[in-house]
Amino acid sequence: MSLTSASECTTTAAATATPAAPSTPTVSAPGASTVAHDSPWRTPLELTLLGAIWGGSFLFMRVAAADFGPFPLVEARLGLGALVLLPLLWAARAQFTPALWLRIAGIAAINSVIPFALFAWGAERAPAGIGAITNAMTVMFTALVAFLFFGERIGPRRLIGLVGGFVGVAILASGKTAGESVWPAALAGTAASLCYGFGLNFVRRYLTGYPSGAVAAANLVSGTVMLAPLAIYNWPHHPIGAASWASALLLGVLCTGVAFVFYYRLIARVGAP
Repeated sequence: MSLTSASECTTTAAATATPAAPSTPTVSAPGASTVAHDSPWRTPLELTLLGAIWGGSFLFMRVAAADFGPFPLVEARLGLGALVLLPLLWAARAQFTPALWLRIAGIAAINSVIPFALFAWGAERAPAGIGAITNAMTVMFTALVAFLFFGERIGPRRLIGLVGGFVGVAILASGKTAGESVWPAALAGTAASLCYGFGLNFVRRYLTGYPSGAVAAANLVSGTVMLAPLAIYNWPHHPIGAASWASALLLGVLCTGVAFVFYYRLIARVGAP
Protein backbone atom coordinates (compact mmCIF):
# COMPACT_ATOMS: atom_id res chain seq x y z
CA MET A 1 0.00 0.00 0.00
CA SER A 2 1.36 3.43 -0.88
CA LEU A 3 0.59 6.78 0.78
CA THR A 4 0.27 10.09 -1.05
CA SER A 5 2.85 12.68 -0.10
CA ALA A 6 1.94 15.68 2.03
CA SER A 7 0.87 18.68 -0.05
CA GLU A 8 2.48 21.98 0.78
CA CYS A 9 0.22 24.90 1.60
CA THR A 10 1.37 28.03 -0.24
CA THR A 11 -0.69 30.50 1.77
CA THR A 12 0.26 29.38 5.27
CA ALA A 13 3.30 27.95 6.94
CA ALA A 14 1.43 24.79 7.90
CA ALA A 15 1.51 21.63 5.75
CA THR A 16 -1.42 19.27 5.38
CA ALA A 17 -1.35 15.64 4.32
CA THR A 18 -3.74 14.13 1.82
CA PRO A 19 -5.75 11.05 2.89
CA ALA A 20 -4.18 7.64 2.60
CA ALA A 21 -4.88 5.51 -0.44
CA PRO A 22 -7.35 2.63 -0.10
CA SER A 23 -6.02 -0.37 1.77
CA THR A 24 -6.87 -2.82 -1.03
CA PRO A 25 -3.93 -3.14 -3.44
CA THR A 26 -4.64 -2.33 -7.05
CA VAL A 27 -2.85 -3.80 -10.03
CA SER A 28 -0.25 -1.23 -11.01
CA ALA A 29 0.79 -0.26 -14.51
CA PRO A 30 4.19 -1.45 -15.76
CA GLY A 31 6.97 0.88 -14.79
CA ALA A 32 4.88 2.58 -12.10
CA SER A 33 6.79 3.01 -8.88
CA THR A 34 5.13 2.04 -5.62
CA VAL A 35 6.47 3.16 -2.27
CA ALA A 36 6.20 0.20 0.03
CA HIS A 37 5.51 0.90 3.72
CA ASP A 38 4.99 -2.76 4.59
CA SER A 39 7.49 -4.84 6.53
CA PRO A 40 10.56 -5.62 4.40
CA TRP A 41 10.00 -9.36 4.76
CA ARG A 42 6.39 -9.30 3.53
CA THR A 43 7.08 -9.67 -0.20
CA PRO A 44 9.75 -12.40 0.17
CA LEU A 45 7.47 -14.28 2.57
CA GLU A 46 4.49 -14.10 0.20
CA LEU A 47 6.68 -15.18 -2.73
CA THR A 48 7.90 -18.16 -0.71
CA LEU A 49 4.36 -19.12 0.32
CA LEU A 50 3.09 -18.77 -3.23
CA GLY A 51 5.92 -20.92 -4.57
CA ALA A 52 5.23 -23.62 -1.98
CA ILE A 53 1.47 -23.59 -2.64
CA TRP A 54 1.85 -23.73 -6.40
CA GLY A 55 4.52 -26.40 -6.09
CA GLY A 56 1.97 -28.55 -4.28
CA SER A 57 -0.59 -27.99 -7.03
CA PHE A 58 1.31 -30.30 -9.38
CA LEU A 59 1.12 -33.13 -6.88
CA PHE A 60 -2.62 -32.60 -6.42
CA MET A 61 -3.13 -32.55 -10.19
CA ARG A 62 -1.15 -35.77 -10.54
CA VAL A 63 -3.40 -37.47 -7.98
CA ALA A 64 -6.72 -36.18 -9.33
CA ALA A 65 -6.18 -35.95 -13.09
CA ALA A 66 -6.64 -39.65 -13.82
CA ASP A 67 -10.06 -39.75 -12.11
CA PHE A 68 -11.40 -36.40 -13.27
CA GLY A 69 -9.76 -35.83 -16.63
CA PRO A 70 -8.29 -32.42 -17.55
CA PHE A 71 -11.40 -30.33 -18.22
CA PRO A 72 -13.52 -31.47 -15.24
CA LEU A 73 -10.53 -31.09 -12.91
CA VAL A 74 -9.81 -27.57 -14.12
CA GLU A 75 -13.50 -26.68 -13.81
CA ALA A 76 -13.49 -27.86 -10.20
CA ARG A 77 -10.29 -25.92 -9.59
CA LEU A 78 -11.63 -22.68 -11.06
CA GLY A 79 -15.06 -23.00 -9.45
CA LEU A 80 -13.75 -23.68 -5.96
CA GLY A 81 -11.22 -20.89 -6.26
CA ALA A 82 -13.93 -18.50 -7.42
CA LEU A 83 -16.09 -19.37 -4.40
CA VAL A 84 -13.22 -18.49 -2.06
CA LEU A 85 -12.78 -15.05 -3.66
CA LEU A 86 -16.41 -14.10 -4.38
CA PRO A 87 -16.66 -11.76 -1.34
CA LEU A 88 -13.81 -9.65 -2.76
CA LEU A 89 -15.55 -9.40 -6.12
CA TRP A 90 -18.88 -8.53 -4.51
CA ALA A 91 -17.30 -5.69 -2.54
CA ALA A 92 -15.93 -4.12 -5.75
CA ARG A 93 -18.78 -5.08 -8.10
CA ALA A 94 -19.64 -1.46 -8.96
CA GLN A 95 -16.27 -1.03 -10.71
CA PHE A 96 -16.76 -4.00 -13.04
CA THR A 97 -18.40 -2.76 -16.21
CA PRO A 98 -19.39 -5.06 -19.12
CA ALA A 99 -16.34 -3.86 -21.07
CA LEU A 100 -14.07 -4.75 -18.15
CA TRP A 101 -15.67 -8.17 -17.85
CA LEU A 102 -14.94 -8.87 -21.52
CA ARG A 103 -11.31 -7.86 -21.01
CA ILE A 104 -11.02 -10.07 -17.95
CA ALA A 105 -12.60 -13.02 -19.77
CA GLY A 106 -10.04 -12.79 -22.55
CA ILE A 107 -7.18 -12.66 -20.07
CA ALA A 108 -8.71 -15.48 -18.00
CA ALA A 109 -8.63 -17.75 -21.05
CA ILE A 110 -4.89 -17.30 -21.54
CA ASN A 111 -3.89 -16.85 -17.90
CA SER A 112 -6.00 -19.59 -16.28
CA VAL A 113 -8.18 -21.83 -18.45
CA ILE A 114 -5.67 -22.87 -21.12
CA PRO A 115 -2.56 -23.26 -18.90
CA PHE A 116 -4.50 -25.07 -16.17
CA ALA A 117 -5.85 -27.51 -18.76
CA LEU A 118 -2.40 -28.05 -20.27
CA PHE A 119 -0.85 -28.78 -16.90
CA ALA A 120 -3.71 -31.12 -15.95
CA TRP A 121 -3.32 -32.94 -19.27
CA GLY A 122 0.39 -33.31 -18.64
CA ALA A 123 -0.24 -34.53 -15.09
CA GLU A 124 -2.06 -37.56 -16.51
CA ARG A 125 1.03 -38.53 -18.47
CA ALA A 126 4.09 -37.68 -16.40
CA PRO A 127 5.21 -37.22 -12.78
CA ALA A 128 4.38 -33.99 -10.96
CA GLY A 129 7.98 -32.82 -11.19
CA ILE A 130 7.73 -32.38 -14.96
CA GLY A 131 4.99 -29.78 -14.58
CA ALA A 132 6.80 -28.04 -11.73
CA ILE A 133 10.04 -27.78 -13.73
CA THR A 134 8.39 -26.43 -16.88
CA ASN A 135 6.35 -24.00 -14.78
CA ALA A 136 9.64 -22.40 -13.71
CA MET A 137 9.95 -21.05 -17.26
CA THR A 138 7.10 -18.60 -16.58
CA VAL A 139 9.55 -15.92 -15.41
CA MET A 140 11.61 -16.23 -18.59
CA PHE A 141 8.57 -16.22 -20.87
CA THR A 142 7.22 -13.15 -19.08
CA ALA A 143 10.45 -11.29 -19.83
CA LEU A 144 10.51 -12.54 -23.43
CA VAL A 145 6.91 -11.46 -24.10
CA ALA A 146 7.57 -8.06 -22.53
CA PHE A 147 10.62 -7.66 -24.78
CA LEU A 148 9.04 -8.84 -28.04
CA PHE A 149 5.60 -7.26 -27.76
CA PHE A 150 5.84 -4.41 -25.26
CA GLY A 151 9.29 -2.94 -25.85
CA GLU A 152 10.82 -3.73 -22.46
CA ARG A 153 14.52 -4.47 -22.16
CA ILE A 154 15.36 -8.09 -21.53
CA GLY A 155 18.89 -7.70 -20.12
CA PRO A 156 21.82 -10.11 -20.50
CA ARG A 157 21.06 -12.12 -17.35
CA ARG A 158 17.48 -12.78 -18.38
CA LEU A 159 18.63 -13.67 -21.88
CA ILE A 160 21.08 -16.21 -20.50
CA GLY A 161 18.37 -17.58 -18.24
CA LEU A 162 15.96 -17.84 -21.16
CA VAL A 163 18.43 -19.79 -23.30
CA GLY A 164 19.32 -22.01 -20.36
CA GLY A 165 15.66 -22.67 -19.69
CA PHE A 166 15.01 -23.77 -23.25
CA VAL A 167 18.04 -26.06 -23.15
CA GLY A 168 16.85 -27.53 -19.86
CA VAL A 169 13.37 -28.25 -21.19
CA ALA A 170 14.85 -29.82 -24.33
CA ILE A 171 16.94 -32.15 -22.17
CA LEU A 172 13.94 -32.89 -19.96
CA ALA A 173 11.69 -33.65 -22.93
CA SER A 174 14.21 -36.10 -24.35
CA GLY A 175 14.24 -38.19 -21.19
CA LYS A 176 12.06 -41.05 -19.96
CA THR A 177 10.37 -41.87 -16.67
CA ALA A 178 9.59 -45.50 -15.88
CA GLY A 179 10.35 -46.33 -19.50
CA GLU A 180 7.87 -43.80 -20.89
CA SER A 181 8.71 -40.61 -22.77
CA VAL A 182 7.83 -37.40 -20.94
CA TRP A 183 8.12 -35.04 -23.90
CA PRO A 184 4.32 -34.59 -24.42
CA ALA A 185 3.91 -33.44 -20.80
CA ALA A 186 7.04 -31.28 -21.02
CA LEU A 187 5.78 -29.56 -24.16
CA ALA A 188 2.35 -29.05 -22.60
CA GLY A 189 3.95 -27.50 -19.52
CA THR A 190 6.14 -25.25 -21.66
CA ALA A 191 3.10 -24.06 -23.62
CA ALA A 192 1.28 -23.41 -20.35
CA SER A 193 4.20 -21.33 -19.07
CA LEU A 194 4.17 -19.34 -22.30
CA CYS A 195 0.48 -18.62 -21.67
CA TYR A 196 1.38 -17.39 -18.19
CA GLY A 197 4.04 -15.16 -19.74
CA PHE A 198 1.43 -13.46 -21.91
CA GLY A 199 -1.12 -13.41 -19.09
CA LEU A 200 1.16 -11.66 -16.62
CA ASN A 201 1.94 -8.95 -19.13
CA PHE A 202 -1.73 -8.52 -20.02
CA VAL A 203 -2.73 -8.19 -16.35
CA ARG A 204 -0.12 -5.48 -15.82
CA ARG A 205 -1.21 -3.51 -18.87
CA TYR A 206 -4.94 -4.00 -19.17
CA LEU A 207 -6.23 -4.53 -15.64
CA THR A 208 -4.58 -1.62 -13.87
CA GLY A 209 -6.33 0.46 -11.25
CA TYR A 210 -8.71 -2.22 -9.94
CA PRO A 211 -8.62 -4.05 -6.58
CA SER A 212 -6.30 -7.00 -7.08
CA GLY A 213 -8.41 -9.47 -5.10
CA ALA A 214 -11.53 -8.59 -7.08
CA VAL A 215 -9.63 -8.93 -10.36
CA ALA A 216 -8.44 -12.38 -9.27
CA ALA A 217 -12.01 -13.38 -8.41
CA ALA A 218 -13.36 -12.10 -11.72
CA ASN A 219 -10.65 -14.04 -13.54
CA LEU A 220 -11.74 -17.29 -11.87
CA VAL A 221 -15.46 -16.64 -12.33
CA SER A 222 -14.91 -15.95 -16.03
CA GLY A 223 -12.84 -19.10 -16.42
CA THR A 224 -15.44 -21.20 -14.62
CA VAL A 225 -18.23 -20.03 -16.93
CA MET A 226 -16.05 -20.38 -20.02
CA LEU A 227 -15.00 -23.97 -19.36
CA ALA A 228 -18.34 -25.25 -18.02
CA PRO A 229 -19.65 -26.74 -21.32
CA LEU A 230 -16.46 -28.74 -21.94
CA ALA A 231 -16.31 -29.87 -18.31
CA ILE A 232 -19.93 -31.06 -18.31
CA TYR A 233 -19.50 -32.88 -21.62
CA ASN A 234 -16.34 -34.64 -20.39
CA TRP A 235 -17.45 -35.27 -16.81
CA PRO A 236 -16.44 -38.84 -15.86
CA HIS A 237 -19.12 -41.51 -15.61
CA HIS A 238 -17.14 -43.62 -13.14
CA PRO A 239 -17.03 -42.91 -9.39
CA ILE A 240 -14.32 -40.47 -8.35
CA GLY A 241 -12.18 -41.61 -5.44
CA ALA A 242 -11.90 -39.79 -2.12
CA ALA A 243 -8.22 -39.00 -2.67
CA SER A 244 -9.04 -37.36 -6.00
CA TRP A 245 -11.84 -35.29 -4.46
CA ALA A 246 -9.55 -34.20 -1.63
CA SER A 247 -6.84 -33.25 -4.11
CA ALA A 248 -9.32 -31.30 -6.24
CA LEU A 249 -10.56 -29.48 -3.13
CA LEU A 250 -7.05 -28.47 -2.10
CA LEU A 251 -6.20 -27.57 -5.68
CA GLY A 252 -9.20 -25.24 -5.91
CA VAL A 253 -9.33 -23.68 -2.45
CA LEU A 254 -5.64 -23.46 -1.55
CA CYS A 255 -3.69 -23.60 -4.82
CA THR A 256 -6.09 -21.37 -6.74
CA GLY A 257 -8.31 -19.29 -4.44
CA VAL A 258 -5.77 -18.50 -1.72
CA ALA A 259 -2.82 -18.51 -4.14
CA PHE A 260 -4.49 -16.04 -6.50
CA VAL A 261 -4.83 -13.55 -3.64
CA PHE A 262 -1.06 -13.64 -3.17
CA TYR A 263 -0.45 -13.72 -6.93
CA TYR A 264 -2.44 -10.60 -7.79
CA ARG A 265 -1.28 -8.75 -4.69
CA LEU A 266 2.32 -9.36 -5.69
CA ILE A 267 1.66 -8.14 -9.22
CA ALA A 268 0.03 -5.04 -7.70
CA ARG A 269 2.97 -4.44 -5.37
CA VAL A 270 6.06 -5.35 -7.37
CA GLY A 271 4.85 -6.11 -10.91
CA ALA A 272 5.41 -9.15 -13.07
CA PRO A 273 8.80 -10.88 -12.92
